[in-house]
Amino acid sequence: MKTIVFGSTGGTGRAIVQAALASGHDVTAFARDPAKLALAHPRLVTVRGDVLDAASVERAVPGHDAVLCALGTPATTRNTVRSQGTRNIVRAMEAAGVRRIVVVSSMGIGDSKPMLPALYRYVLVPLLLRQGFAEHELQEACVRESRTDWTIVRPGALTNGARAGVYRHDTVVNGARVRAKVSRVDVADFAVRQLADSGYLRSTPWVSY
Repeated sequence: MKTIVFGSTGGTGRAIVQAALASGHDVTAFARDPAKLALAHPRLVTVRGDVLDAASVERAVPGHDAVLCALGTPATTRNTVRSQGTRNIVRAMEAAGVRRIVVVSSMGIGDSKPMLPALYRYVLVPLLLRQGFAEHELQEACVRESRTDWTIVRPGALTNGARAGVYRHDTVVNGARVRAKVSRVDVADFAVRQLADSGYLRSTPWVSY
């Protein structure tokens, strides 16, 4: 499958690029500075562009079978990279007839809010992470309202730990008892697996340990 990855130079995006290549996909890494990816592979090509520049996104998307979106910025940064960037991606997909998209969002968005530890729900999100979570909400709304075949992945708190290879995932949140954290490489593994699995089509699975 020919896949384009947005947010490819971030920690999660880089892990997704590597997981997609390991799974045999042909990968296009879209980035403002492709050199930051620091990765070479026979099935990897890079495209320079800004996700906030709709024209550059429109040029990059055609010819791909699927999109993996791992857009992100520091949680306390005020910008619209996730929401506006995802809107540009979705519009480019609809124009090009590309259907499949897997988006990495966050646990705590939408109906997964009860899964967050109390510290996050009552302190960190209201005081420090409010802007980032608001961007995730707008991002998810854009994807849900699109004509794409979408899956929104909601990981717990991301770590740079080693791949465990074993993690939990579901769409059921009531009564869930999970450790609200997961490594980026395990999230990448789960996200890439969705390209060949329709079990979570138009669903918002969480993934954690």
